[in-house]
Amino acid sequence: MVFSKVNSKVVKVDVGAAGGVVARTGAMLFYTGQVQFTPHQVPGSQSMAGMGGFTRMAGRMMQGEHERTMLAQGQGEVHYGHAGLEVHVVDMSQGGSLCVEASRLLAHNAGLQSSVISVTSQGGGGGGRGMLGALRGAAAGALSGTGMFTTQLSGYGSAVLLAHGGFIELPVGGPNPVFVDPDAFVGTYGSVQVELKSAVGWREAMGRGVGEAMQLQCTGQGIVYVQASEEKL
Repeated sequence: MVFSKVNSKVVKVDVGAAGGVVARTGAMLFYTGQVQFTPHQVPGSQSMAGMGGFTRMAGRMMQGEHERTMLAQGQGEVHYGHAGLEVHVVDMSQGGSLCVEASRLLAHNAGLQSSVISVTSQGGGGGGRGMLGALRGAAAGALSGTGMFTTQLSGYGSAVLLAHGGFIELPVGGPNPVFVDPDAFVGTYGSVQVELKSAVGWREAMGRGVGEAMQLQCTGQGIVYVQASEEKL
């Protein structure tokens, strides 16, 4: 892994060995060596340019769901952290896809491919692809309290997640689905499908807010990352 934990709230990385690092703006704590920082393109922000009005609206929602990021390049060691939150390093050396709420992504090596998907289309789940999937994801995000869209990282490398109160890794792949409170949901790794479920009727769910009325059902094969708190980042 290119990132290593200094303590529960700070990671460090050799930028040269990592081939460059993308991190949320303001997350750099200090560095040594010769490192340059430049603004980084928001993943997916241009993916719907030149298309219809509804599609442009979805594109604007995508862009709004992402944090501003900076690209670090050169030779040196950089330390990252954010707001005293707990950090967790995800090893992606075996490949695969990591889907994570944009606000809960601290950093990743620049070689990972990034894209934007609707929150319920992870792993090919309920949201579907294209405009319909984007709008379904938007509706699901608005009702569940999660982001409307989420960042998907693919390839080989590692990424750093953020959470209140620490992390819990829940394996997915048994006979029973894993149900997660939307406010505690951080992300998934592997072939995990996420679908919004309501424990009560939709009208009752909308009237009562999120709470235990709305849940994210996770199925497939992989890991679900959950924070030990329902506090939003």
